Amino acid sequence: MKIALLQIISGPDKGENVARASDGIREAAASGATLIVLPEATSQAFDQGRLDTQAEDLDGPFSVGLRDVADELGVTVVAGMFRPADTNGDLNRVYNTALITGRGVHKGYDKIHTYDVASYKESATVKPGRDLVTFVHEDAVVGLATCFDIRFPEQFKALARLGADLIVVPTSWADGANKLLQWRALTVARALDAGVFIAAAGQARPGGRARAGQASGPTGIGHSVVVAPDGRRVAEAGYEPDIVYAEIDVREVENARATLDVLSWPAG
Repeated sequence: MKIALLQIISGPDKGENVARASDGIREAAASGATLIVLPEATSQAFDQGRLDTQAEDLDGPFSVGLRDVADELGVTVVAGMFRPADTNGDLNRVYNTALITGRGVHKGYDKIHTYDVASYKESATVKPGRDLVTFVHEDAVVGLATCFDIRFPEQFKALARLGADLIVVPTSWADGANKLLQWRALTVARALDAGVFIAAAGQARPGGRARAGQASGPTGIGHSVVVAPDGRRVAEAGYEPDIVYAEIDVREVENARATLDVLSWPAG
């Protein structure tokens, strides 16, 4: 199975982001990719205005636009978006959703672990999800996680116990001191924890390499990466917009678990 990670920079306009994503999906499909993963916040970048004003359900124009492209090309697409959730005081909260669409699938995963650290509380505007989500693509079971979820190994182990061979992680990771080091360590650790492939598609770094390492909001650090079950980085991008390709062979998952079956230990 050939996968592609589309490392883009989303903007504030949902319609323009659909067009940008669609162009990348077409390029990836033309190169033979059948599973194409885009970043968290593909529909509207963070720090580009209120999320609730462009939030939509799975029958909205962003979701349907990507479904139409995926169906036309015969591929499966995963992309970050926002859906209406509830009201928290004066704030309309959204779900931070990873849309899965194409090949007869059209559903979403709502990010479980919101970024509530120090003085920043994502849960004030984003309602946490509760349910693990998987889907089948060709010969693989694919699990979903989003950005900050990468810090929670039990979610990845739980997805592996549900049969996941590959876990895709749409991301918009913040830059700053040691943030790239943490990102690279966490993606490898989660592959090793669960004995799975990790395919993490991030927003490219606004300003590119010239601003690398400077503190930023959650607007992207690039370094989309595919990690094998044995911890090898199969493919990795830099800071700039890019498309990362990799071949996934689920037999590597079987081999990794036969060598060291970390999932055989009881959960909890």
